[in-house]
Amino acid sequence: MSDSRLKRILTPTVMIAALGYFVDLFDITLFGVVRSASLKALGYTSTEDLINIGVRLYNFQMGGMLIGGLLWGIIGDKKGRHIVLYSSIFMYSAANILNAFVTDITQYEVLRFLAGVGLAGELGAAVTMVSESLSKEDRGYATTLVATLGMLGSLSAALVGKYFEWNHAYLVGGGLGLLLLAARFRSFDSEMFKNLQKKNIKRGNLLLLLQPARALRYLSSVVVGVPIYFITAILLTLAPEVTASLKLTGPVTAADALIYGSIGLALGDLASGLISQKLKSRKKAISLFLLLALGTIITYTQSTGASPQFILFLCLLLGTAAGYWAVLVTTAAEQFGTDIRSTVATSVPNFVRGSGILIASGFLVLKTHYTIIQSVLFMAAGVFGLAFISLAILKETYGKDLDYTEDTQA
Repeated sequence: MSDSRLKRILTPTVMIAALGYFVDLFDITLFGVVRSASLKALGYTSTEDLINIGVRLYNFQMGGMLIGGLLWGIIGDKKGRHIVLYSSIFMYSAANILNAFVTDITQYEVLRFLAGVGLAGELGAAVTMVSESLSKEDRGYATTLVATLGMLGSLSAALVGKYFEWNHAYLVGGGLGLLLLAARFRSFDSEMFKNLQKKNIKRGNLLLLLQPARALRYLSSVVVGVPIYFITAILLTLAPEVTASLKLTGPVTAADALIYGSIGLALGDLASGLISQKLKSRKKAISLFLLLALGTIITYTQSTGASPQFILFLCLLLGTAAGYWAVLVTTAAEQFGTDIRSTVATSVPNFVRGSGILIASGFLVLKTHYTIIQSVLFMAAGVFGLAFISLAILKETYGKDLDYTEDTQA
């Protein structure tokens, strides 16, 4: 990459977006890492409690993201993307600091929900600002940088959660967000959005998404990303429980699975972004990563008697395969006009994240009728099959001009 391109990409807007996403994914990942330790500290020690209460808390966080995705997205289209960026960072940082002091499950549930609402806003606002501020040749590299640095936040959370007490880890996560805000990085809405504000066009109009063609495009954008959260919610976060039936030569911890998975996610986000630029196709890049993920899942579930090291290597591959997140969110932002782009770019990744509710709940139901491995394979067949169908529906958006509004489109 040339020096001139680096200068065009490394703007204050891109840097605040990237650092904000670092903290965003730090806090999202942290719960998965400290789940068991925090629940044991509150008096819940049985395997059944650790799974069931852990899934319930996860669902509260994901529910907050579903609501926050729409809330922040509409605010971003109506009031400005930079307002959402700063407000969401403050909200999830404050919630995680308070989470360090919970004394019962009710408090934990409330704060996971509030953290979820806050965590819903940063990525969509960041990708929207970056996509609208940079040229069509540069925006793919910029969103790749944002997502890759974010995934390093996930890796950092896995390390902090492993070596710090659970409540200290929450303080670290919240403190990082407040430090970012205190650093006073400046970011601005794009000229594209500022020009739209001067026009008599309704922004953030959800009714636009109810038109059949747009609704199908929107739903497809969500479904293509569901395999990512199937991998992170089940195969990485619940790795100790899933691999217990494989009779490994030793135990696999959630922290280690998430560390290796997070390294893979960072590598995958970087690779998927660069591959999409090289191929000049978002859809081809996503297809390659879905195929890698599916092959790795089959190997993972058939690794009876394997060593923990081999499973962790597969976690690395799974993370890499799930690293098409950058390309997915960029594609979603590029699918729609400026008047509703923030709503789409903010809500799509959060509906993908929120799909974790259905995935986790469905997993709990399936495992009462089938073995854990069978349940994993049934769910994989469903989410990957739908993802490939949805990807075929989406338009190719590489190099697309984004300066248009949905109300002028057929």
